[in-house]
Amino acid sequence: VSLRPGTAKMSVDDMISKVDKGIYIAGRGSYSIDQQRYNFQFGGQVFYAIEKGKIAGMLDDVAYQANTQEFWNSCAAVCDQSDYRLFGSFFDGKGQPSQVSAVSHGSATSRFNAVNVINTGRKLG
Repeated sequence: VSLRPGTAKMSVDDMISKVDKGIYIAGRGSYSIDQQRYNFQFGGQVFYAIEKGKIAGMLDDVAYQANTQEFWNSCAAVCDQSDYRLFGSFFDGKGQPSQVSAVSHGSATSRFNAVNVINTGRKLG
């Protein structure tokens, strides 16, 4: 699955400047998706709070959850070709019996509105 870059000139800074309150998630982190590829949860490597169009600081323990159709319908903006990146994995596995295949995903930085964000931190004791 790849997401086509936006056709209008837009950098990551341009995109962030249009967000009043949000979270910028960079990099690939944990992920889980059901057998039907419908409900999922994804994390990232680094998380930043966005306030009034500016990065306001780092966050910990962030993930987002959605179902596939609602998530893709909430896509509000995609940066242009200059920000496009392609990533891959050799071990995308699902099924019973287990099946594994290589996959790739490409995208420029994208904005999704009204996505459920959760705190994944655990406190013991």
